[in-house]
Formats: sequence, C-alpha cells, structure tokens
Amino acid sequence: MSDYLHGHTEAVLAGHRRRTAEDCCAYLLPHLRGDETLLDVGCGPGTITVGLARRLPHGTVIAVDPAPEAVAETRRHVAAAGVVNVRVVRADARTVGIDGPVDVAHAHQVLQHVSDPVAVLTAMAAHVRPGGVVAVRDADYDAMSWYPRLPELDQWRALYRATAHALGAEPDAARVLPAWCRAAGLVDVKPSLGTWLHATSEDRGRWAGMWAQRATGSSFASHAVRLGLADAADLARIAAGWRAWGDHPDGWLAIVHGQVLARV
Repeated sequence: MSDYLHGHTEAVLAGHRRRTAEDCCAYLLPHLRGDETLLDVGCGPGTITVGLARRLPHGTVIAVDPAPEAVAETRRHVAAAGVVNVRVVRADARTVGIDGPVDVAHAHQVLQHVSDPVAVLTAMAAHVRPGGVVAVRDADYDAMSWYPRLPELDQWRALYRATAHALGAEPDAARVLPAWCRAAGLVDVKPSLGTWLHATSEDRGRWAGMWAQRATGSSFASHAVRLGLADAADLARIAAGWRAWGDHPDGWLAIVHGQVLARV
C-alpha cells in the first residue's frame, strides 16, 4: 500500500463527508436486493457506508478502513444516523477478518491511492462468494477539466499526479479499472462512467476552499515538499489559484470517474 496521499485533516474529511451512496454508488444501487452482506473497503467518514446500509434493510454492511480517524468518525456517524446493520472494523481489504463470504465488496476512491491495486482487488474478491459482485469507482485526474484555465490549477494537477506517482499510486485510475479487475481474475467486467460537476457558487466555494487548504496543510502538501517536487511558494500559489477559481462567476470543474461492476 502507498501512503494515503490526502491524509485525514479536517479539510479532507469535510470533503469526504459530502459523499453519499446516491452520488457515489449510482452504478451499484440498482443491483442491490436489500438483503446482501456488503464489505465497504476504505469507508472514510462513513457517509457512503450509512447510505448503503439504508439500502440494505435486511442485510449488513461491514465497513473497514486502516485509518483510526476514519474508523472513529464512521462509528460516530453510524451511531448518529441510528443504523444498526453496520459493523465498523479498523483494517484493510487484506487484513479484515470476516465470518463467511459477503455478497458485494465495494470501494470508492480507494484503488487510486494504493501501489498494488490488483492485490487489493484480489483480496476484495477473496471475501466474495462465487457469483458475487465487486464494485469499484475511481477518479481520473488527467481527465479533469475546468474553466477558466488558470495556470495555477495546471500546476496543481501536474504536482498532484507527480506526487501520487512518486508514492507508487495511480491518480488516473479510472481508465485502468477494467484491466486491474481482469488481472485480479474477476469476470463479467462491466465498466461505466460517472461524473461530478462543480459549477454553482456553493459548490465552487466549498471545493475551492477545500483544495486551497489541502494545497498548504495536508499530507499532499507535505509529501510534495518532502519529495522535492514543490516548495512553500509553489503551494501558496496553487492555493491562491484555487481561491481565484472559486471566486470566478463562471467557474466550472468536471471530474470524471470510472466505475466497474465485476463478478467473482
């Protein structure tokens, strides 16, 4: 596994808390009957986990994450939401202990951060019963588009991709998901495409503020400096670029995601 590039600062968790099963798992939800056991790998703060649990009123969600901050927040969110069909475990796909196979193994925005995605997919598949489903979704940073084309955001993307690659991760994971799934021995691999669009004043303000903070005060920033890929002035310039984009009345940011449903 590579180091998690973003880390778990408040700016990172605040962005992750906005995620829901509806906007992150639309490709998977129609295939759930409601009685499955689902393994949620890399659950983060648990907002997707709770949404999936609500879609499985007669089933169970096992939420796993290796980060203690994420596990603690997921437990708090599950308790606050009042869902009772979730078990939260500090582990990753390869170390979690499960009594019996699950019907679905799910991971959102996980494989782009690991140095051995095929091994993680193989571990996920090992928990799934024969004929069960593996569902994965990841972004493609090189395919992101924005307006206006500020040079600071071009610098941000180049720096992000270089930092991720230096850590052994793949920031353009979306386009590689089908190949990774087949390499892991999965069958009936069905790719699809999902997008996020940030174009309203509220979305721009939230996304720009989050990335301005990440640019100067997250693990991404510290890794970039440690690796000699950027200095404090570079990061401050990138943060200012994000704020300028957020303030632009016609600002647009489209994020492309690859999605795959496959079977064991």
